[in-house]
Amino acid sequence: MKQVYLLTGRPGTGKTSLIKQVVAGMRDKAGGFYTEEIRSGGKRQGFRLVTLDGQEAILAHINIHSPYRVSRYGVDIDSLDRVGVSALNQAVKEQRLVVIDEIGKMELFSTNFRKAVMQIINSGNKVLGTIMSSPNPWVDAIKHQPQVMLITVTRTNHHRVLEELSLWLRG
Repeated sequence: MKQVYLLTGRPGTGKTSLIKQVVAGMRDKAGGFYTEEIRSGGKRQGFRLVTLDGQEAILAHINIHSPYRVSRYGVDIDSLDRVGVSALNQAVKEQRLVVIDEIGKMELFSTNFRKAVMQIINSGNKVLGTIMSSPNPWVDAIKHQPQVMLITVTRTNHHRVLEELSLWLRG
């Protein structure tokens, strides 16, 4: 069995929801972070990073003025490094499972994030994460690592993917 499971697919297919479901029963054995939307008045305003031990930081927001931008969102690299990368580095040392949600455009602006991801993927730890589906040389190299199992999530295969991830974690 592979040590690294990365979920990919179109936005809104439930990749983060799957990760939350899988991790829900093993909070004390997993570390890392996931991202979630920040909404106001029914409109997406940005993205929040939430660590599995409860810390939060704004990853990107329409009101952040930053040289690092994805679409209309300014990306806060300092928050990503301080909260997200720290959570990853702690998780790889202390936890059974490292969660990285997500390896995407915003996160790739951080050199520290990219270094941490490479170290974690090569650590021998179990890793569960999401990765952008769009082509990118750095991301494509991660997808083709021999220890990586890439799973495309669709709206119709949730149950099967959830079962596969549960079996993988038990194994």
